[in-house]
Amino acid sequence: MSLSLPVLDQSGPKEKCGVIGVWGHPRAAHLTYLGLYAQQHRGQESAGIAVSDGATLRAHCGMGLVPDVFTPQKLDDLERCASAGAIGHNRYSTSGGSLSCNAQPLLESFIDGQVAVAHNGNLINAEALRRCFAQRGHLFHTTSDTEVMIHLLADPEQRLTTDPLAATMRRLQGAFSVVFLFADRIEAARDPWGWRPLVLGRLPDGEPVIASETVALNVMGATLLREVEPGEIVTLSDAGVQSRRFAPPAERLARCVFEHVYFANPASDVFGQNVLAAREAMGAALAREAPVDADYVMPMPDSGRSAANGYARESEIPYREGIVPNRYVGRTFIKPTQAERSAAVRLKLNVVSEIVRGKRLIIVDDSIVRGTTTREKMKQIRQAGAAEIHVRISCPPIKHPCFFGVDFATPGQLIAHERTVEQIRAFLEVDSLHFLSLEGLLATMKNDPADYCTACYSGDYRIDVEHPTTEQVVYKDQLGMF
Repeated sequence: MSLSLPVLDQSGPKEKCGVIGVWGHPRAAHLTYLGLYAQQHRGQESAGIAVSDGATLRAHCGMGLVPDVFTPQKLDDLERCASAGAIGHNRYSTSGGSLSCNAQPLLESFIDGQVAVAHNGNLINAEALRRCFAQRGHLFHTTSDTEVMIHLLADPEQRLTTDPLAATMRRLQGAFSVVFLFADRIEAARDPWGWRPLVLGRLPDGEPVIASETVALNVMGATLLREVEPGEIVTLSDAGVQSRRFAPPAERLARCVFEHVYFANPASDVFGQNVLAAREAMGAALAREAPVDADYVMPMPDSGRSAANGYARESEIPYREGIVPNRYVGRTFIKPTQAERSAAVRLKLNVVSEIVRGKRLIIVDDSIVRGTTTREKMKQIRQAGAAEIHVRISCPPIKHPCFFGVDFATPGQLIAHERTVEQIRAFLEVDSLHFLSLEGLLATMKNDPADYCTACYSGDYRIDVEHPTTEQVVYKDQLGMF
């Protein structure tokens, strides 16, 4: 059965990023740079660092990878102005948001002084808030949803409250793990659903740090203290670390299970669980669900390696690597356009014909999103002489859009939307195809299965994505508590 290519919709900035914050260390800018480098996998589009000397903020942002944006001279310049603290940001967006003006941290001045903000996630009510402010004459300098946070902070309605930042956070709907840099402190907040990871750490001399992933803490030489809790604001300042709540945790949390499947670094502990171990468990579950006779279990590098190890151990079929990645090509999923993704696939993989020729192969990968990249990979393997190709995917079919920070925002982008597994198998031109069941995936997770967001697989959205408002409707009746 023929199957047409899914259409790539590129409208709207839907982000998945990394944030860093360091307070009170004499080399705060340098440590922030190291943390961004460790989180480069979370965004290859742009990078930025904002610093404070205790009175004034300064920022440098640019398009490209961390070492391209920050030359030694530029980093030294920032270091001289970072005597109090620094925050940093890696950015990844769809093509519609791939603009230099959207590079973060965003730095602005308002009546209460300067503020810089770096955000990981996606606000579903950003457009509604933007319209409200635009109708009141506010000017916007970016197309990013993050900028509405600054307008909220500056709004008299929030500024007259006892805690303007908490009031601002309560106006937001969607996913946000966010760090704010003020002249005298860093404020870090996480949405009440806990969609995106955010952790608190401590450097050897006691200085506090914030990061999206624990791998960044490791690189900076910091130890993990704990996660920032859903609905919590953590303040880093000369007075130490302080905590307060802007909202209680949601009744059902929404930890993004795709962090474990694909996005997070295997060395990180995300939501209290090691990513590499979780992926190996997914592979083992996949082997139990979909066994097949084969000569080798072969990972699709690099994303399928951990799951392939788990599959091979469980199935007792030899693990063999016959697909060699080009280390100088970035991850194809986070390229902003389909044309760039296709070119990256052709550059990225070299199949070792001597290993795959005449063999029955189980190819393990972590996910199939649009399908076009996977089909190109399978063609390369078939052309190298594989006798059979059995594809095993360590997550369920991605059938529904994500509105909370991953780059599949419309059904037209998703090969599994309204298509059967058999249709997808025929499109990929492979001998068999199996996706890990949702039950099998959640069984590998450490926390309560009900506290993970599975909307991209199940369509079960925690909040009403079709009717966003300018208020955080889940907590509207509880605002008097704070």
